[in-house]
Amino acid sequence: MRDIGFAGSVDRRGVPHRRAVSVLTLVGACLLALAVPQAASAGSVAMTGDTGFVMPFVGAPGYERLGPTQMTSPDQLNATLGQQAADQIASQIGLNPADALSDQQYRDLITGGGVGGDRDAAKMIEESILILTNTNGRPFFSNADGHLTPSVLASYGLYVNTQGMLQSPANADAPTRQVNALIAPGGYVGTWLRNNDATETLIALYRSAYTVQLPFGIASQQISGNAQLVTNTKGDVSSEVGMSMAPPLWIVNFALLYIVKPSLAAAMPAHWAPIPSAVADAIKSSPTGQVPFSDYASYFE
Repeated sequence: MRDIGFAGSVDRRGVPHRRAVSVLTLVGACLLALAVPQAASAGSVAMTGDTGFVMPFVGAPGYERLGPTQMTSPDQLNATLGQQAADQIASQIGLNPADALSDQQYRDLITGGGVGGDRDAAKMIEESILILTNTNGRPFFSNADGHLTPSVLASYGLYVNTQGMLQSPANADAPTRQVNALIAPGGYVGTWLRNNDATETLIALYRSAYTVQLPFGIASQQISGNAQLVTNTKGDVSSEVGMSMAPPLWIVNFALLYIVKPSLAAAMPAHWAPIPSAVADAIKSSPTGQVPFSDYASYFE
């Protein structure tokens, strides 16, 4: 495969190219990141981070501090990062606004347009974006007992699916979990980016902390059963939060949203909140990791 990008040239946005780099090498690096030990188990959980998360949920050393912090005041619940904070985090994981898709590429990606676009794939991508940015001012709508019901639950690492079931975004039923097949190396998203003049965006993603954090995210999902919740322990206090708010998964999702559109990453939750214990217990007890939102909505009022 030929090298992509040459020093001294400029890309479609007028930004100087980085030095030549083999796309094959980058894809290989991402495949290596995906090749985490399949025998991951609860025994893998050992090192505790300062935030109260433990391995593998704490993620790669050095990046934990970039993830969301536990909320300390009511006004932080489901609050967004904001663009300034998002750009600062992006810089620290190796991304910048010039790495993102153009406005036209973004529109094509989420509508199934462009070369090789697919509407079903685009719908899953758009639904995933809505779930991950389910913060204040961005409610997610679902059918709860026959009524169209808005919900905002991003800080809890939960969301309500269109059928009214409360679950983690990492639940096997969730678009945010199923989209993994689309973003895997050789999958739809990588192919679409290469076919639509966005190879440099793909290279930037693979060069970022996305590749470093991905194995921790995969290992975390492997050992978390149907509930896909994470235990956080600070001092003598233990609480549960949805998988999407654990540092490695949050940073992986942040990187993906940032290269699609920086303002989407800015709409992600800045703080995580403990799931009410009765709700967490119900989700963990459910064979599907889902419970009717109508039965538990009052816990979030």
